[in-house]
Amino acid sequence: MASGEYETTRDIIIPKDPFERIIGQPEAVAIAKMVPYQRRHLLLVGPPGTGKSMIAQAVASVLTKPRFEVSVLENPENPERPIVEIRDENQIKKEKREEKQIGIEVFPLDVPTFVSERLGFRCRRCGALSAFTETVCPQCGATKNQKNVFDRFGMPPQGGVVPEIEKARVATTRRSMDGKEEVIIYERTADGRIVMLRQEEIKKLEEMNKKSKRKVLVPLKRSTFVQASGGSETELLGDIRHDPYGGHQNLGTPTYQRVLPGAVHEAHEGVLFIDELTTLGNIQRFILTAMQEKQFPIVGRNPMSSGAAVRVEGVPCDFIFVGACNINDIKLITPPLRSRIRGDGYECLMNAYMEDNEANEEKLTQFIAQEIIKDGKIPHADWKSVKVVIEEARNIARRVDNVKGFTLRLRNLSGIIKMAGDMAATEKKQLIERKDVEIAIRESRPIEEKLREKYGNWWSAEVADYGVRTEKTGPETA
Repeated sequence: MASGEYETTRDIIIPKDPFERIIGQPEAVAIAKMVPYQRRHLLLVGPPGTGKSMIAQAVASVLTKPRFEVSVLENPENPERPIVEIRDENQIKKEKREEKQIGIEVFPLDVPTFVSERLGFRCRRCGALSAFTETVCPQCGATKNQKNVFDRFGMPPQGGVVPEIEKARVATTRRSMDGKEEVIIYERTADGRIVMLRQEEIKKLEEMNKKSKRKVLVPLKRSTFVQASGGSETELLGDIRHDPYGGHQNLGTPTYQRVLPGAVHEAHEGVLFIDELTTLGNIQRFILTAMQEKQFPIVGRNPMSSGAAVRVEGVPCDFIFVGACNINDIKLITPPLRSRIRGDGYECLMNAYMEDNEANEEKLTQFIAQEIIKDGKIPHADWKSVKVVIEEARNIARRVDNVKGFTLRLRNLSGIIKMAGDMAATEKKQLIERKDVEIAIRESRPIEEKLREKYGNWWSAEVADYGVRTEKTGPETA
């Protein structure tokens, strides 16, 4: 789009396809488009700010939404070995539907008097009915028989109203039509209903309650893009949270509740993106195992923790791996991991610059508009200020890469745009102007360049910290 065809970046049309928003990387984009459909892995190598994370996000954006939820269940026989359960959306809905279908809903008037009293619906003094969340009878002012809502000091909650109370049950017996006694349970739900359960329904409910002791590790509704720094094994691979009370039945937290998923598990059915891949060091071998097996156990990472003996087997982690690193760091990637990526994926070298032509100038204009919209806190730019940014892209390519063209180290340009936008917003301007960009270019220079301009050389800048007076000509004049 020529400068005469737009007045401000507000007129620029931003593509909806995330791949079309990536500037100057046609080869990498062509390969990245194959990744989500073939479920391959990808290694992106190039200078900082060339769009590696944007490619990873674009890959994740076109993936289908996750189909499975991953949970851990309590294992009564061996608490140190929680059970992994994988459910799809239909199974989750079916279990909730079956739970609602168990039992018959009854009203407080239809149950025995002592049952309605214990469940908190009937006042023991006057017999009046009221909501179970009211701890004081509205008729006579007496405290209703709701021991479960008092705190440990025997005091009612503030205001006398409980916003949400756990389920309560009362068991009784009655004679059936054939003269036999059967157990009946009246259960009060959190939403204030009373459900009557017969003996055969109680057994079914007990089986369902065993499964209700679960912790969802990876929910069904989740993002398909997970970025991990790999700063620790715990972040990447998961852990078992420490409990000072250990496995004490009354004081300790149940083992399954202490299981923490790692990034490899949260990225199941999605993209696991790790920037600066080489900072992982020896942890790279765990990534390799997870990629190969598509599942990775969660264990206690601290040998002194109460979770050291806990192990959760078979936790799925079927993800697309996208790694990124700089050119100088590629030799620090472990050979087995790189071999796995090359054997089941692709390696891409990012471009650091692109040709100086009208088509690429339009792409840079699009990038400027994208950054302004993405930031959301700065005004749009007029066409004169856009031209200054484009000229700076030429200067950076000439200074850094010694080529004639436009730089693709777009993070540098992004910083200039935001600084210019902040100055315009501070001065209450409607648009970013040429003057704002020129000041931003001057102020956004590297600190080394500013030091050389101010002190003449690096040696003079260093001794300035100690208050030693020197001339700009060098150390021999000190």
